[in-house]
Amino acid sequence: MTGIALEAIGLSVERRDEMIEALACRVEALGLTTPAVLMLEAHRPLSFLGSQAILVLQPLLSFALESQTSREYAELLEDRDNVERLIRRLERQANTSVQSAA
Repeated sequence: MTGIALEAIGLSVERRDEMIEALACRVEALGLTTPAVLMLEAHRPLSFLGSQAILVLQPLLSFALESQTSREYAELLEDRDNVERLIRRLERQANTSVQSAA
């Protein structure tokens, strides 16, 4: 998807990158980089369904996330390219961690 298409649905390229970075940092802080990459790789074809599930569960998610935030995550996951960006970001950080430990 191009930047123009992202902005047309309400998610700017800058916001997309910010959300991917925030998700990656949270996953890394929890020490779940490898399981997250495996899960994302395995479920990449279902990313659109996951985004729709977020929208369906939005009333329940409102206790943990703001309504706007859950919509943004749904928009982020609609595009498989964004899932691939998140995977690459997590792998890049994992490689950096391994190199610095060696």
